[in-house]
Amino acid sequence: MSGASVEAIGATRRFGDRVAIAGLDLAIAPGEAFGLLGANGAGKTTVIRLITGYLLPSSGEVHVDGLSPVADAEAVHARIGFAAETSRLYPELTVQGFLRFAGGARRMTGPVLARAIDAVVDRFALGDVLRRPIGNLSKGFQQRVNLAQAFLHEPSLLIVDEPTAGLDPLQQEEVRRALSGAERARTLLLCTHDLAEARALTTRVAVLSQGRLVACGPTAVVLGGDDPLALFRAPAPEAAA
Repeated sequence: MSGASVEAIGATRRFGDRVAIAGLDLAIAPGEAFGLLGANGAGKTTVIRLITGYLLPSSGEVHVDGLSPVADAEAVHARIGFAAETSRLYPELTVQGFLRFAGGARRMTGPVLARAIDAVVDRFALGDVLRRPIGNLSKGFQQRVNLAQAFLHEPSLLIVDEPTAGLDPLQQEEVRRALSGAERARTLLLCTHDLAEARALTTRVAVLSQGRLVACGPTAVVLGGDDPLALFRAPAPEAAA
């Protein structure tokens, strides 16, 4: 496994008169650890929804491994593992029960599912909480469970949205450690407004402002200036006529 490629070609998404994403051109290579940065409302979540096929582009194209998330939805979804900012977890389920549910939703059964659960339990150190209800766990452990379900089917594209939001510094470090090294074997797309997180986990980043791309390049270069936050405050370039 070497990871999936992601490409946006002139991707635009409008909601009525509001342009959420305007003419986005972006290419993410297989196995790359890529960060999508921007202030709240910059358009990061809209890009995720275009990649996963949750939204249709108003114009332009989005591809995962050359496939359309809309026309080839099943093939694209099989490649994607997604850990949302707000964990989509069921607090009344045990960790083990939730992982079985998540695997079943991906048509994993029997020994295949059992081996996959064992692998993510080991990867995210969940052995001591397997039989505990998710609602009784700390936020740090809940986020580990959230990441575990995203890894369950060994996706070639892992999309992680604000993975350490609301966590304390120790919990943030635990989650970042769990994510480090995810690249190479799979493509990592990290959506965040946390510059420390981007520096720790990515090799290349793109910065959005008001739905438009304002910077793209190696993480050390894009975030290496005296005031990298200036990119977040930068006025977005005007859309092409």
